[in-house]
Amino acid sequence: MPARVLRAAVAVSFLLSSLSFASSVKDPRLEGAYRFERGGWTYVHLQGSPEQIGFQHGYLLAPEIADFFHVLKVESEHSTHRNWEFFRKAGRTILWPHIDPEYQEELQGIADGIAARGVNLDLWDIVAMNGQIELTEYYVPWLDKNEHAANAASDPRAPGNCSAFIATGSYTKDGEIVIAHNNWSSYAEGARWVIVFDIQPATGHRILMDGAPGLITSQDDFGINDAGIMVTETTISQFVGWNSNGIPEFARSRRALQYADSIDDYVAIMRKGDNGGYANDWLIGDRKTGEIAYLELGLQNTPLWRKKDGYFISSNFARDPALIRDETEGFDPTDESSSPNARHIRWLQLMQEYKGKIDVPLAEQFLADHEDTFLKEKVADQRSLCGHVDAAKDGVAIWDWGPYYPGGAVQGKAADSDMAAKMSFVVHAGHPCGENFLAKPFLAAHPEYAWQAPILKDMIAGPWTVFTAGAQK
Repeated sequence: MPARVLRAAVAVSFLLSSLSFASSVKDPRLEGAYRFERGGWTYVHLQGSPEQIGFQHGYLLAPEIADFFHVLKVESEHSTHRNWEFFRKAGRTILWPHIDPEYQEELQGIADGIAARGVNLDLWDIVAMNGQIELTEYYVPWLDKNEHAANAASDPRAPGNCSAFIATGSYTKDGEIVIAHNNWSSYAEGARWVIVFDIQPATGHRILMDGAPGLITSQDDFGINDAGIMVTETTISQFVGWNSNGIPEFARSRRALQYADSIDDYVAIMRKGDNGGYANDWLIGDRKTGEIAYLELGLQNTPLWRKKDGYFISSNFARDPALIRDETEGFDPTDESSSPNARHIRWLQLMQEYKGKIDVPLAEQFLADHEDTFLKEKVADQRSLCGHVDAAKDGVAIWDWGPYYPGGAVQGKAADSDMAAKMSFVVHAGHPCGENFLAKPFLAAHPEYAWQAPILKDMIAGPWTVFTAGAQK
């Protein structure tokens, strides 16, 4: 291991080991907050005012936030050729002025909470972490394309990630909603994307969502609220678009889950102040009515479909012809060899094969599926719903994931209307198929990814585990 890599790894290890969970003085802002571990996940209960929720978040997850910060910093600097100070400045000047005061207070609270644990990160690090996807994959490519074309270092097309479906009516076993999602990300991020947040805010609805440390929204966006809203999404591949005067996506998605009483509410919040960052296809359900919806949230085009009988599927493919034409450069919906389109075909097959039978146990099976519809064989690769790009010699070129890139499906979640009524869902850490990823042998076989050595760690698959809001250890 190069000396600089070893020094970085040792520094992070020392930082994590030096953070003591115990506090000699009980801070009143921690009242009611707690955490515990189960099934490879960390469950965190947060409650109170925005400042209290943020402080609890930062304090209880300080070691994990410090670790995740290191991952995002290494990845961002590598992919954009910009240093972390660029992202801190963009967070302060581009994102911060458009964040609601409520979430500004929560972000400051996170910074205060980690400071109380001795972590040397500040508010602008936390803002940049929350906006990292928007800044690296939308703002920077837009900047390169429009202002610095001659020296552009990044591809002006956003990547995809994730597989998901939502179904209702005649497609499900009991006629009610079933929703499921597996998060595709780098394995470095995915090994840490194992937090269950139970947030009970002073205003708005109680939230149960998955997420990553230091982030105020799920960001792979699987969550439910106590008004019966059930949501998830997958990213729109090769999306191009950015508006620096818009509201950051991470703030809009958090507000939508916290304040929406209906599908209409959710859609309105996501559309208002749209900045084009983290452009997604949103799958939305309302357990009170059994209705489901599909919001394709571009920047110029934001079409909505809805139904009370049927399904919506998503795997990073654009659906609206106008959005494909105007906002996805070079996306070819007819290329069956591409990961988004192959998974699209597989979702169609599963929905038809299991019509009238779909429930949560079947959803778990879908998320673990290894069918490659292009090769017409079962193989864990870049085209299977449970993605294993580290096994794919072709990688995923349209996302700039090279051959054998250490990324793919890193965890899974599912719920139905009855579970949502109880503020509950089931989650799976690591590949939903149950396979483990081991960092050391991978890096030995693929030295081209040595730059990830300080952040890449084993991603061990856990069991499917149910969490419910208010759960105790």
